[in-house]
Amino acid sequence: MGQFESAIPEGRSHGDHILIASILLLTGLGLVTLYSASYAFSERFYKGDGLYLISRQIILGAAGFVLFLICSKINLNLLRRLVKPIVLISIILCCLTFVPAFGVSKNGASRWVKIGGFTYQPSEMVKLALPLYLAHIFAKKGRDIDSLSKLIPPVLVTTFFALLINLQNNFSTALFLIMNALIIFYFAGVKFRYFLSAFFILFPIASLLVLRKEHRLRRLFSFLYPELDPLGAGYQVRSSVLSLSSGGFWGKGIGQGTRKIASVPEIHSDFIFSAFAEESGFLGVLFYIFLFAIFAIRGYRAAMGNAKIFPRLLGLGLVTMVVTQSLLNIAVVSGAVPTTGIPLPFFSAGGSSLATTLAASGLIVNISGTRDSYEYEPDPVLGEA
Repeated sequence: MGQFESAIPEGRSHGDHILIASILLLTGLGLVTLYSASYAFSERFYKGDGLYLISRQIILGAAGFVLFLICSKINLNLLRRLVKPIVLISIILCCLTFVPAFGVSKNGASRWVKIGGFTYQPSEMVKLALPLYLAHIFAKKGRDIDSLSKLIPPVLVTTFFALLINLQNNFSTALFLIMNALIIFYFAGVKFRYFLSAFFILFPIASLLVLRKEHRLRRLFSFLYPELDPLGAGYQVRSSVLSLSSGGFWGKGIGQGTRKIASVPEIHSDFIFSAFAEESGFLGVLFYIFLFAIFAIRGYRAAMGNAKIFPRLLGLGLVTMVVTQSLLNIAVVSGAVPTTGIPLPFFSAGGSSLATTLAASGLIVNISGTRDSYEYEPDPVLGEA
């Protein structure tokens, strides 16, 4: 049996220990913050059970940790053999959101499927599947990507996923996936002229999609003119900014924040960073930035240091996905960009997001372990890359 066929490769390191430490600290910090931010909400909306959301997060987080361990050890050549099934499963799950027997709709959006007693958001799986596919397809093509015909398959797959997710009334995630896919295209060496063409195609389409939905227009206008509707469309961001500033330098202390009690809508979810900032203060925010800087630097270092195309592109894509998602969420919470539905990795309530983040982190750790000590054998089916 060839080395490429074994599930766990031999002769490699256990991964970047500093990177692993940052991931574990971010996960732990996220769980503590969610416990504090969600207790009052859970007690109010889940029959007095203040531990409802954090309990589910811990259960799904445990599943995510199993994924983290698997992804941190799996042979990346074997993973490449699984790319097509992973993409197919992602498509099926996205389509199931539209099937009444499986799909779950909330606030006019069909973004979830019900599996057992839990709901799952398939767009989170796409955040893994799309970078996997793009890294695989560009690795197969190698440097031969100068012609437009070579770019048609990755462009079509990216567009198809974006359309599926936009149909779920999840425009922000669809746009987020496209932007991160374009970053992988850039790392793969695609010529600048194609990005210029993509901009002139995407900008009018994105503008039209914003204009077609009333709630998107309200978000845009509340961002541009927050004083027009301070108690309506602009209330959430305004309250979030007040929560951010109320923590001061030292913060009010874990569990001592007051604005999480009905002041900031969805503070346990997309706006959880405002709860963290209020309770941990400027000092806590600096610590968060420090941890994420370590995650980004060590992750990019591991990816860029890999001589093989597939792990390098996969690592760059996954690190960028986690980092840009974090930056975008914090920008929304602080009122720097219009409101989106992008969760904060490691922190926001939602087992789908946490499991995806941990799986992506496991793959980044895997790549950090293959950087120096393990060379992939050429796969007779996949080729050299």
